[in-house]
Amino acid sequence: MTRPAAREVAVRLCFSADLAGDSVDAVIGDFFEPEHYATMGTEDTLFTEAPSENDMEYIRHLVGLVAEHRAELDETVARYARGWTLSRISRISLAILRCAICEILYLDDVPTGTAINEAVEIAKRYEEPETARFINGILGSYVREELEAK
Repeated sequence: MTRPAAREVAVRLCFSADLAGDSVDAVIGDFFEPEHYATMGTEDTLFTEAPSENDMEYIRHLVGLVAEHRAELDETVARYARGWTLSRISRISLAILRCAICEILYLDDVPTGTAINEAVEIAKRYEEPETARFINGILGSYVREELEAK
C-alpha cells in the first residue's frame, strides 16, 4: 500500500468514527477484520492491498492524533473556513481537513505541501471540484497565516 492510499484509509476511518460516534480503537478493529476488509476490496480498489505493518502504524497514529486533537483541529478549520460553520462542511471534507492539518502540525515526516496536495486529491475522489478548491483554500490560508508568519 502506498502512503497516499494509507492516508486515504485514515481519512475514511476518521469519517467512520465521526459518523458512528465510536472510539478509534473500535472503528479500526472492525474495519480491519479480515472478512470486512476483503469485502471492501471488492467494492473499492483502495482496499485491494492490505496495509503493511508500517502502513498500519501510520494509519493508527494519524487516526489517533486526529481523535486526540479533534477540538483543536475543528477550531482551526472553523477559523479558516470563513463564512462557513462546521455543520455546513460535509463529514468527509471535515475528515480530510482534520487529517491534513494534523499531519502538518504533528507528523514531522510529512512535508506541508504533501499534506495539502494529498488532501486535495482525496477530496477530488469524494467531493465536487468546488469542494476540493475549498479544502485547498482553507489549508493554504492556514499555512500562510499560521506557519509562514512565524
